[in-house]
Amino acid sequence: MNLEGVLSFTRTVMQRVVRPGGFVVDATVGNGHDTLFLAQLIGDTGRVFGYDIQEEAIANTKKQLQERELLERVTLFQTGHENISATIPEEIHGSLSGAMFNLGYLPGGNKSIVTKAETTIMAVKQLLKMMAPGGIIVLVVYHGHKEGEKERNELLKFSQNLDQDMVHVLQYAFINLKNNAPFVLAFEKR
Repeated sequence: MNLEGVLSFTRTVMQRVVRPGGFVVDATVGNGHDTLFLAQLIGDTGRVFGYDIQEEAIANTKKQLQERELLERVTLFQTGHENISATIPEEIHGSLSGAMFNLGYLPGGNKSIVTKAETTIMAVKQLLKMMAPGGIIVLVVYHGHKEGEKERNELLKFSQNLDQDMVHVLQYAFINLKNNAPFVLAFEKR
């Protein structure tokens, strides 16, 4: 048996909860890899809501989706993930099955533009209210830079204080890897 890496693990988790026709969120679309993955999972009748503050990220994602003829399954927003509840239609609130985050900065992009603990926590709180029971939010936490350390610390503090009757939180990490290896936080709504 081989242990799954963090990115593979997040996809395995999403495959367990996302079904054709489902509603999901990619809170940090980046270069579009998770958006594309989610668009394939939800099929023709589902919807992916994707968020990124950078025009470059939205363009990269749109290109990936167009090349695979999946753009019609996705609604992209060039805004921060802290605006999730204001942008997802009210009738979908309570029925999201999954959400994915890759924290840090856009790979190959401007490394000074990074996710922040405050807005990430705001987004997670909103998503927990909008998730169906059994829905899961996965965050890949990249903490090998100064802002990443702050975000990690705040996210762990936030996560450890959530009511276990409302949400279960899992931390998946390789604890002996050097160079601040990324880890996963997974939130399962009860």
